[in-house]
Amino acid sequence: MTFLLNLLWIVFGGGIILFIEYLLSGIALCVTIIGIPFGVQCFKLAIFALAPFGSEAVEASPGGGCLQVIFNIIWILLGGVWIALTHLALAVLFAITIIGIPFAVQHMKMAGLALTPFGKVIGSD
Repeated sequence: MTFLLNLLWIVFGGGIILFIEYLLSGIALCVTIIGIPFGVQCFKLAIFALAPFGSEAVEASPGGGCLQVIFNIIWILLGGVWIALTHLALAVLFAITIIGIPFAVQHMKMAGLALTPFGKVIGSD
């Protein structure tokens, strides 16, 4: 069932477009040495955007340290809030119809990960 939902997500939910956007952003950020940690987070978001059904963002390990908090704050200030707001707007648009509710739920999960990606890993449900 998750394969079918992921296939529908790629075609109708914007999964392929999100994947390409996150992938290109990750490549652009990895051009500079300073942007590499942020580029890695974009690659994480790209993988999650390609197949969100059957996967979930979970905390990597307790006690990740203050570096994760600092990177999350920088991420939020430099664009994370806008990415999360975009996912929230798409969730509202998909939630209008009954058929789009599963896609809206996935956009809500992605909004949470897009807001603070440092210290989280993609796991299965």
